[in-house]
Amino acid sequence: MRTLAAGSKYPKVRGFTLLELLVVVALIAVATAGVSLSLRDSADSALERDAERLATLLETARAQARANGSPVVWRTQSLNDSQSFVFEGLPPPGLPKHWLTPSTLVATDTAVTLGPEPLIEPRAIALSSRTRPDRQLWVVTDGLRPFKVQNTPTQVQR
Repeated sequence: MRTLAAGSKYPKVRGFTLLELLVVVALIAVATAGVSLSLRDSADSALERDAERLATLLETARAQARANGSPVVWRTQSLNDSQSFVFEGLPPPGLPKHWLTPSTLVATDTAVTLGPEPLIEPRAIALSSRTRPDRQLWVVTDGLRPFKVQNTPTQVQR
């Protein structure tokens, strides 16, 4: 163990001061706030989320129609200034009836019959957004494969 000789100065203590630590924490907080503001939800990602959700809901309804042995019909509904949808033929509580984003629209009044047969009619459902009417996504199926989201109304072979 080292000892100090009489009359010598104390060794320098190394480390950060409280002020330096507070400045670093403040800079990290400002940077985090900037990143979170730049990652706000855009209309494109909201439309993609609604399209993926619709494809999943249609597949769920299709599976329930096959399991129950009765057809399920998906159709759009217009309520005041917004649009929703309904799955007719499912037992309660059914499936969700509203878009995640109120600005999501279906291009036309569409009805899709799902099941109970494994093969359904080929369908393409066009989704758009009130905030970006030039952007359109399609939820499509060839009648045998699951519904999927794509940028064109025609079924892409893979």
